[in-house]
Amino acid sequence: MTTTIIEKYFPQLSEEQQRQFDALDALYRDWNAKINVISRKDIDNLYEHHVLHSLAIAKVVNFRPGTEILDFGTGGGFPGIPLAIMFPECHFKLIDGTGKKIRVAQEVAQAIGLKNCEPAHLRGEEEKGKYDFVVSRAVMPLPDLVKIVRKNISKSQHNALPNGVICLKGGDLQAELRPFYKIVETTDIGTLFEEEWFKQKHVIYLPI
Repeated sequence: MTTTIIEKYFPQLSEEQQRQFDALDALYRDWNAKINVISRKDIDNLYEHHVLHSLAIAKVVNFRPGTEILDFGTGGGFPGIPLAIMFPECHFKLIDGTGKKIRVAQEVAQAIGLKNCEPAHLRGEEEKGKYDFVVSRAVMPLPDLVKIVRKNISKSQHNALPNGVICLKGGDLQAELRPFYKIVETTDIGTLFEEEWFKQKHVIYLPI
């Protein structure tokens, strides 16, 4: 699976963005051999299962230049690194409590010349900054996540979409979303991308 799957859904990429996406495969294979951030059997599906999955968020919100985004529990850099490539005029801070994983995100971002991406070894409770959006990928149940990151959501608005939390999640989410049923918005990723793997996967948006 190559970057053609990215260009299929995002045909307007600049040469620089294409170069950065192309470079991810070799970099993640190299780092994954040293520090396991993606399951060994899944590394061949990097672009579909990790990069394109992260970019489902870019189909739901078009971040305006200057938007500040926190990637909570980024692991090896998902969804933050693909989103930082897609939105070069926005600033992304990527945090994770596992130092080894953050090192991978730091090295990958540096290797592809990603200037708008700041990986940091921090737990969510320690992060004090204010952001327009907090993004995450299946890190923890939404009520638990909201408790931790509510303090980090900025009051000043820059985007058409009100500030809040945007999560990538799969499976049956009824119980998890029940506390927010009046305001939460769910987008089925299967309606955005036709690949079979995206069935039962969702982008969850919660204004805060």
